Amino acid sequence: MKAILENSYSSFHQIIIAVVSSFFGYHLYQEIMHPEKSQLTLSIILMVLTYALINKYGIKPEQKDKR
Repeated sequence: MKAILENSYSSFHQIIIAVVSSFFGYHLYQEIMHPEKSQLTLSIILMVLTYALINKYGIKPEQKDKR
């Protein structure tokens, strides 16, 4: 928990992951129940893009001055 509070981007990343996951879950449900309304490809692209961006700009440890 302490690491989450120290890194300001960590909570933002978790919110983004939750939103993308719910978006993917909704479209997966649409694919199963109503295939004609489904946009599963769009949600998979969004999920891959989110994964790539969080890995690229993701959680990096902050270096503290040891004086």
